[in-house]
Amino acid sequence: MNARKNPAWCWLVSLLALLVGFCAPAGSSTYPHSQQPSTSSKEGGVPVLPRGTKLVLKDGTFQVVREYQRNGDRVRYFSIERGGWEEIPTSLVDWDATAKAASEAEKSSAAEVEKIHKQEEAKRMDNVADIDASLQVGGGVFLPEGEGMFVLEGKSVRVLDQAGTRTKSSLLRTAGQVMVPVIPGKKTIVLPAAHATVRLRNITPEFFLREPPFDPEVPSQIQRSSRPGEAGPEVELIRVKVGRNSREIESIGTLFGEEMSVNRNAISIQQWEVAKNVYRFTLSEPLTPGEYVLAEMLPDGLNLFVWDFGVDAAVPPAANK
Repeated sequence: MNARKNPAWCWLVSLLALLVGFCAPAGSSTYPHSQQPSTSSKEGGVPVLPRGTKLVLKDGTFQVVREYQRNGDRVRYFSIERGGWEEIPTSLVDWDATAKAASEAEKSSAAEVEKIHKQEEAKRMDNVADIDASLQVGGGVFLPEGEGMFVLEGKSVRVLDQAGTRTKSSLLRTAGQVMVPVIPGKKTIVLPAAHATVRLRNITPEFFLREPPFDPEVPSQIQRSSRPGEAGPEVELIRVKVGRNSREIESIGTLFGEEMSVNRNAISIQQWEVAKNVYRFTLSEPLTPGEYVLAEMLPDGLNLFVWDFGVDAAVPPAANK
C-alpha cells in the first residue's frame, strides 16, 4: 500500500510512533532525559560533565541535576542540561550509586581545592623568593639570598660573619680609696685578635641587614627581628680600640656590681627599611683606617655577637669605578 496516497495510514503510523515514544520506560536507554556515562573526552579519556550532582538511574544512566527532592514515589529534580524541573519515579533511581557518586564528587572537589591552594601557596612563596633574591642594592648589584649582615663596597657585596665577644673584669683602686671598702670596677667587652678577617678599601661602604620574619612563638628577647609596626633593629657602628691580641668594643664602669657608665666610640649612621625585614645603613662620615664592628643594641645592652670588619686604606669611591 502506498502511504503517500493513503492519509489514514500515515495518521496511524504517526500515532503508533508517538505511543511508543510516550510509553518507553523512563529508566531505559531510550529515555530522552537520561545521559549515558561518558567513557572518553578530547582531553585524554577523562569524562567531561556539567557541574552538578549525579542522580544515577538503575539502568546505568544518570541525570546531572542542581538539586532533587523525594516526594513519595516521585523524584523531582532540576535538570542542569535542560534548565528546568522534571519528575521520574523513585523506583528508577539507584540510591546507593547516587550516594556513592555524591561522596566521590565531594572528595574530588576537596582534593581539587587542596591542589589549587597548594599551587597558589607555591606561587606566593616563589614570588616572595624572587623579590627577596632580586633586591638591587647598587648599579647592577643584587643582595645575596639568606639572612645576615652584608657590606656593599663599590660593585661587590660580601657577607659579614658574626664574631663572639668576651668580657674582661678588673678592679680599680686609687690612693684615696685604700682605707675605704668601696672599690669601683670595670668591665670591657673585647673581641679576640687584633684585626678582623674582612678588610675594606672603601671609606664610604653601605651595609644591609636581612632579618628573619618575626615569629610570635619565639620570645622577643631572644630573636633579632622586630615586631610588625616597630621601627626595626637598633644597630650601632663602633670604632674599636686595638690592643695587643684583642679589640676593645666598650668599657663599662661598675660600682657594687651595678653598671654606672658605658664608654664606646660610636659613629653615627642612618637606617632605612628598603624591603620587608631588610634594612640599609649608610654612614654620616667617611671611615678612617682602623677596626670596626656593627653591634645590635638590645634592651639589656649590647648583643655579644657583633659583625666586625677593618678598613685598610681610605680609597675614594671614584677610585672603585
